[in-house]
Amino acid sequence: MNLDKICPLHLVKYVYNIKYRIDSDYLILYNKDKILEKYMKEANNLSDSRDKKFRGLEIYDRLRRGERLVKEDLANEYGVSLKTIQRDIDELRDYLFEKKEEIGEFEIIVKNKEYIYTAVSESDNTLTQQDILALSKILLESRAFNKKEMSLLLKKLQNQLSRESKIHVRELINNEDFYYTELQHGKDLLEVLWSLSNVIRETRIITFDYTRMDKKQTKKEVRPISIMFSEFYFYLIAYGITSEEDVPLVFRIDRMSNIKYKDETFYIPYRDRFEDGEFRKRIQFMYGGKLKKFTFEFSGPSLEAMLDRLPTAKVIKTEDNVHTIVAESYGDGIKMWLNSQGDNVKIIEEREV
Repeated sequence: MNLDKICPLHLVKYVYNIKYRIDSDYLILYNKDKILEKYMKEANNLSDSRDKKFRGLEIYDRLRRGERLVKEDLANEYGVSLKTIQRDIDELRDYLFEKKEEIGEFEIIVKNKEYIYTAVSESDNTLTQQDILALSKILLESRAFNKKEMSLLLKKLQNQLSRESKIHVRELINNEDFYYTELQHGKDLLEVLWSLSNVIRETRIITFDYTRMDKKQTKKEVRPISIMFSEFYFYLIAYGITSEEDVPLVFRIDRMSNIKYKDETFYIPYRDRFEDGEFRKRIQFMYGGKLKKFTFEFSGPSLEAMLDRLPTAKVIKTEDNVHTIVAESYGDGIKMWLNSQGDNVKIIEEREV
């Protein structure tokens, strides 16, 4: 190698890029010690700075994922002193303190000679392996997404954990994940849900083609107001454009196609604003239509199950193990469901609210 033709800056970049510290004694053999030693120090300083940043970020990431780290083990792993590791930890503590308003109040504590990343208050805690397991079970049971998107979501959830916890959770759901059966439509939904959610926030009118249960297609133009999930499917809740009455319309999102987002916006007065929580109680069966109140008698074995199924249900009388219940719901879905309960249910009254 002809060192006379090497630009010192190129040498610095070369040393930095291969992440290798050239021994200055080796360079002196070429009688370039006074010039090259200067640039060697600059290269080493760059490398030290890079190593420090990388080490700090990696330690933070490992702690955040739930690993318990020992100072001596870290020093040996990264080839630095115990004081260097302590400085890294102190800098991370300073960062967490300065960012507490943005990321919540977290701290790095020492317990049994191990560094542990934990929340100052339980409400700010990160997802634990128990949380990830529960969420994974709910996702798999919902069957809300196709196989590709479900696997992606489960992987992202597990990536919040340490390597050991990730393996543990994966083993617990591996069988369910392997035998997961997607719904018949098999469509990607994540991007559609995101786009529709933004349009709802911006109160923009949308148009789309809709495939009904009888396979016939119709064109729709609506004012979207909410997205809800019920029994395998995501639904768009919307109001029509020309309807004289603001009766909510319900569309299964996987049956929507050619969705167009118009620049035209709509306005709903504050007094008439859509209350997702209250509406959710009254549309358990995802049927559109007018709000109705039903009074019925229930004599089945589980009153608890009945009340859980109908969030607006209230028992107004109980006599000889027969419960008289009133409940509100949009559309005829509730009537169809009550009639499916056989002799356990007797409808006494049905009226519009």
